[in-house]
Amino acid sequence: MSYTALYRKWRPAAFGDVKGQDSIVQTLKNQITAGRVGHAYLFCGTRGTGKTSIAKIFARAVNCEHPTDGSPCNECGTCRGIASGSSMNVVEIDAASNNGVENIRDIRDQVQYPPTEGKYRVYIIDEVHMLSTGAFNALLKTLEEPPSYVIFILATTEANKIPVTVLSRCQRYDFKRISMETLCDRLKELAAAENILAEDRALMYVAKAADGSMRDALSLLDQCVAFHYGTLLTYDHVLEVLGAVDSTVFGQMFDSIVEGQTTDCIRKLEELVIQGRELGQFVTDFIWYLRNLLILKTTEDAENLLEMSEDNIRQLQEDAKKIQEETLMRYIRVLSELSNQMRYTAQKRVLIEMALIRLTKPQMEHNLDSIIQRLNDLESRSSQGETALSPEAILQMAAKLGGGVSDSSGEKDNKESSQKSSEEIRQVVIPKAQLEDLKTIQKDWTKIIRELGGAIRPAFRETILEPAGDNCLCIVFSSEDNYIIGNRNGVLEELKTYVRERYGKDLDFKARKRNTGEQTITEYVSDEDLKNAIHHMDVVEED
Repeated sequence: MSYTALYRKWRPAAFGDVKGQDSIVQTLKNQITAGRVGHAYLFCGTRGTGKTSIAKIFARAVNCEHPTDGSPCNECGTCRGIASGSSMNVVEIDAASNNGVENIRDIRDQVQYPPTEGKYRVYIIDEVHMLSTGAFNALLKTLEEPPSYVIFILATTEANKIPVTVLSRCQRYDFKRISMETLCDRLKELAAAENILAEDRALMYVAKAADGSMRDALSLLDQCVAFHYGTLLTYDHVLEVLGAVDSTVFGQMFDSIVEGQTTDCIRKLEELVIQGRELGQFVTDFIWYLRNLLILKTTEDAENLLEMSEDNIRQLQEDAKKIQEETLMRYIRVLSELSNQMRYTAQKRVLIEMALIRLTKPQMEHNLDSIIQRLNDLESRSSQGETALSPEAILQMAAKLGGGVSDSSGEKDNKESSQKSSEEIRQVVIPKAQLEDLKTIQKDWTKIIRELGGAIRPAFRETILEPAGDNCLCIVFSSEDNYIIGNRNGVLEELKTYVRERYGKDLDFKARKRNTGEQTITEYVSDEDLKNAIHHMDVVEED
């Protein structure tokens, strides 16, 4: 006798066998018991949540000769005929392959004939969203006013694709994902019935990998048992078959990232590659690991939101103490971007390595997320008794970060080098009367460059002006080549002459390359302040 897959062999035969959809089951049973059966139903939900199974049970229940509490007896001739597929009263249609107008017209012709046995003719249309627009239109009238003995059950995974004219004619039931605990309990029952020896931890991971689908859970269990037939199904066996990663690896990887140990992260990734783990699944599972950490840190009573054992929750609580919420959100964003990129490349390992370097070295990036992480790290170091940064060091850090900060979406000017050299910062105090002159030149800087033309125009295209002391402006260049052109004495003199003739201002100009040279912090004071400062100045007479 040929082998029958577990998900087919253990398909629910009665409402009592259905797991994870208690509210829907109870509603349908009450309708059958009270004789308030509708003429059209729409079952919506993700794959493997029981839509087709409940539709078949419902078809047997409404035609059963001896129903028990709204459930079919599965013993009478009608139930056996429907279960075997020999009954003409229940018609299953796959809308993916029968989606044309002609197929719907055949249904309209068939509904004219009453059932040969039982009370109802039941039409189960699976993946109904695949019907064409014409087929939906052909179905509308029949769906709205079918004969009293006809019931339509429409099943779909994409309810958003169904016309509202169809939705309004149906009783809609949304099937939710089955919880991991429910899946695990069902797997234990079936394992005992099939004489399968398996660790609870192994079954728990199979339930987690199923992602709320009972069919997927049974298929994965079938696959694991087949690979390790006749032996105890262990947690390591499941990881080996599914190409998954042990949760402890995520904790170790997380610790290495938090500590900034880039080499350790790369080595751990290499070990996963050698073991043959699926890298895409690793990234997905790691994102969920970080998500669980974020839930623990930001939500009260988070333990009830996490579908995992108490031991794992305790470990997560310890890991959550090592990091702040902002940093966690940055990790998740970086890995989410990585997950999207991995769909379109064959070099998954390279992309993951780049992402790990970004996570462990936030100083290489200049977006807002990385800067916040660096500041949080400084606060953490300071709270632990390490030497705090001096004001001069903070100014240097600000100078390095200036011009490279973007919003959290990551859009910024990446033309600056990730490795910036330290700058000498000099503070200069000049009269406030010069402020307006300097602002005028800064405002018209683009126009000045355009009018000068020649070799200046392309070299000065990406420059900015900054105050550089008394009657002086500094031209900051972003590239080495442009700096060499702009720093020539003839060019600066030409610029000085133009400003004198055009604006009547006698200003000096100097040049520096961005992130090198001397940066000047200019403080403007009023004439009155200068007079007061001179008045209070100590005068020393020399012989």
